[in-house]
Amino acid sequence: MLTSLLACAFLAFASPAPQEPGSPLARGLEAIRAEEIRADLYFFADPELKGRDTPSNEQRVAARFLRARLERLGFTPGAGESWFHEYPLQMRKIDEARTQLVLSGAQGETRLRFGHDYFFPSSSDIVSLDHEGAVVFCGKGEKADFEAVQAAGKFALCVVSDMPARRRMRYAESEGALGLILIPDPAQDQDPAPAECKRTTEYALKGLPSFRPGAASEPDNAIGQLFLSLPAARTLCGLGGDARKLPALGAELPLRVHDLRDGSGAIPLENVCALWPGSDPTLAKEVLIVSAHYDHVGMQGGKIHPGADDNGSGSMGLLALAQALKEHGPLRRTVLLMWVSGEEKGLWGSAAWTKAPILPAGHRAVANLNIDMIGRNAPDYLLITPTKALAKEYNGLTKLAEELAPLEGFPKLGSADEYWSRSDHANFAQNLKIPVAFLFSDVHADYHQPTDTVEKIDYDKIRRVTRLVLRMLARMQTDTLPS
Repeated sequence: MLTSLLACAFLAFASPAPQEPGSPLARGLEAIRAEEIRADLYFFADPELKGRDTPSNEQRVAARFLRARLERLGFTPGAGESWFHEYPLQMRKIDEARTQLVLSGAQGETRLRFGHDYFFPSSSDIVSLDHEGAVVFCGKGEKADFEAVQAAGKFALCVVSDMPARRRMRYAESEGALGLILIPDPAQDQDPAPAECKRTTEYALKGLPSFRPGAASEPDNAIGQLFLSLPAARTLCGLGGDARKLPALGAELPLRVHDLRDGSGAIPLENVCALWPGSDPTLAKEVLIVSAHYDHVGMQGGKIHPGADDNGSGSMGLLALAQALKEHGPLRRTVLLMWVSGEEKGLWGSAAWTKAPILPAGHRAVANLNIDMIGRNAPDYLLITPTKALAKEYNGLTKLAEELAPLEGFPKLGSADEYWSRSDHANFAQNLKIPVAFLFSDVHADYHQPTDTVEKIDYDKIRRVTRLVLRMLARMQTDTLPS
């Protein structure tokens, strides 16, 4: 009997307060259905999408799935005339088919292969360039060596030593060298390049992303740098004389080198943005942003990490919110729904957007609600940040969530303050100086594991968190936002 009474008490407590039948809010709340969220997530976290890594073709498929649904719901593109807010990711990468080192002399051409015959000493050498010129031997690359030769406009050939690589590079640059070629002593049997450049070679072939929004790109070496294998070093020295003997200091070898590197460049990444215009002539210019990251960690260790909870749950909750807004109709304020990419790599997508926001003319962002991992753990367990413990950040959005959460079966919101800087709301707070709130159901044993699958998701919990977000939006339509 006691158990039955407690169960009834919980259900009564968890049941939402009745809405006026047919009211916009009642229609919107009713439109958020667990079975539809489930169907969408089964596609979004399917193994065929390989974990929606940033960047990946599978992530682009996920973005176009979202666009198709938003178009059907009657939303407006939220990135100018596009659904996609694009931002660049600089990718350091080598295309093996188009990258080569060619040695040309009286005996013809010798073509060397990257990753086999020659390597790059640092990631700064993974760049696109096309240099061709003569070769002069500059000893160990000491300052006195460069001062004794004419290296301007030529490749500086240096035998590897224990001197710091950056110092050698600095001397070569100051003398106007076209490039720097390092070789082991051809008279010895040591071949250090493959081992010393192993990691850089892996980066060059797989691709090394570099993302710095609002800042200068990572500086490249002003000149290209190469490290030849022992057989390649002997081939080069042999074209100038004795294959096992270093040239004399200042000697110009009777050959030309063509260093062609191709493959690096910018890759466009995408945030999916959908606008739900407001109805009030004045308040419509104030934009409420609801965000969720739609990327996950992709393939790791040869295994797909589907990311059903992280953050397929938040992404599909946001899509269910779009359906609810359609049924609700326009709010007084404009709502921008944003699925951001690159969260798992370091909050890339939200950083790019908040550094250079794209909104209709005259509009400004006034608040951000961010949702992440809302489909696991106990049904009544939900966290939020900022809480009162973060006194400077605590704001009306958290207060509103604390007030409304019991209506959706969350009696008391726990603290997610330890995640204050770990999801996309942090960029909205820091870069736009607007109040934010982050709803989160916490991590679990399947976090960032191949086992974060759709079968383990609590779809009713996603439904109720999404309803809470809609209730919050509906309450944020007064002339003054909650403070």
